[in-house]
Amino acid sequence: MNYTTQMDAAKKGIITKEMMIVAEKEGIPAEIIREGVAKGRIAIPANKNHTSISPEGIGEGLRTKINVNLGVSKDCNDIDLELRKVQMALDMKAEAIMDLSNYGKTHVFRERLVEMSTAMIGTVPVYDALGFYDKELKDIKAKEFLDVVDKHGRDGVDFVTIHAGMNRSTSETFLKNPRLMNIVSRGGSLMFAWMRLNNSENPFYEYYDELLDICAKYDITLSLGDACRPGAIADSTDPSQIKELIELGELTKRAWAKNVQVMIEGPGHMALNEIEANVILEKKLCHGAPFYVLGPLVTDVAPGYDHITGAIGGAIAASAGADFLCYVTPAEHLRLPDEQDVREGIIASKIAAHAGDISKGVKGARAWDNQMSHARQALDWPKMYELALDPDKAKAYRKDAVLEDEKTCSMCGKMCAVRTMQKVLNGEDVNILRQ
Repeated sequence: MNYTTQMDAAKKGIITKEMMIVAEKEGIPAEIIREGVAKGRIAIPANKNHTSISPEGIGEGLRTKINVNLGVSKDCNDIDLELRKVQMALDMKAEAIMDLSNYGKTHVFRERLVEMSTAMIGTVPVYDALGFYDKELKDIKAKEFLDVVDKHGRDGVDFVTIHAGMNRSTSETFLKNPRLMNIVSRGGSLMFAWMRLNNSENPFYEYYDELLDICAKYDITLSLGDACRPGAIADSTDPSQIKELIELGELTKRAWAKNVQVMIEGPGHMALNEIEANVILEKKLCHGAPFYVLGPLVTDVAPGYDHITGAIGGAIAASAGADFLCYVTPAEHLRLPDEQDVREGIIASKIAAHAGDISKGVKGARAWDNQMSHARQALDWPKMYELALDPDKAKAYRKDAVLEDEKTCSMCGKMCAVRTMQKVLNGEDVNILRQ
């Protein structure tokens, strides 16, 4: 039986090879994956032209995945440097990489990225439009935005962020409800500005059916962007954010009707006590579609440490049901992240994702921690390194320690509780003060 997209196959009862791979990775039956894709509760972003991909599932009952943002800009136009970051992200098992390039030979970087990446690739086509056409924003024609999406589809991009919910109705809500930080979404601000400069409807909203046809042609997953995501905790869960979320819920149903997979993007900056409610709202208003969040960042006052503020929010969001975390690096709000920033951002996001998976009972999540606890109880350092999220850092810290007892660490030495309990339960002398 023929099919056009993963969702089309799932609705027809077909288990694709991509579904089989996802099922094996998750340790659950392939039929559960198929059912989730058919209902829109699971997405498998896998463009037909991305031949190097190792597919991943995003959504209900699956491991929380993480995304790494990379790409060239006018201030940092170094393709080789960005590709080194890509390789690092792949080595660290990030499930997705978003190419946010917005200057220069963006197509060169994108083509090399798709060729080398086993991870799914995402883009924000509106970023690329200005360079692609070499036009100022107001001079780009409505249909030209769609042509850029088609180009990204031909190149093998697996999911695209499209700010279709920033339509005239949403913009009116925004204008009637002033914010401390206005619109902080780069793509959202560009679409808002284009609409104002041209006194026209958002082309991605006006020509949404044509956009869906492009997505179906390549099996691009539509990541519906949150133009009104809060950029300050003062702006979270306000009328603009909720209005746009309602619009995204309607756009989700229209996409599913054309067998296009959908993810919903979410906040942003948000106080701790609002995160769970926002996840519930997204799942209700957007019919259970996978939820993709940036952070959320739980405070605005920690530049240089926003990987931590993002990981705190990400863990809470994941535990409440968010499915996909966009990493945040220490460089957030300050500059383009360097290689060390990327590494720290990935680790922080993976910690948040795993903590969320433990909380929501994802299969196998707690078993990893139990294995680490068994290794610690046995003072089995090689096993601890093997199980560590970042083995290199764990080894480096221990290597720097001056140890009285090679079995313990330099904090407790022979007063190590694990050592004490091992000895006393084995009927041995504890022997703390003597050599």
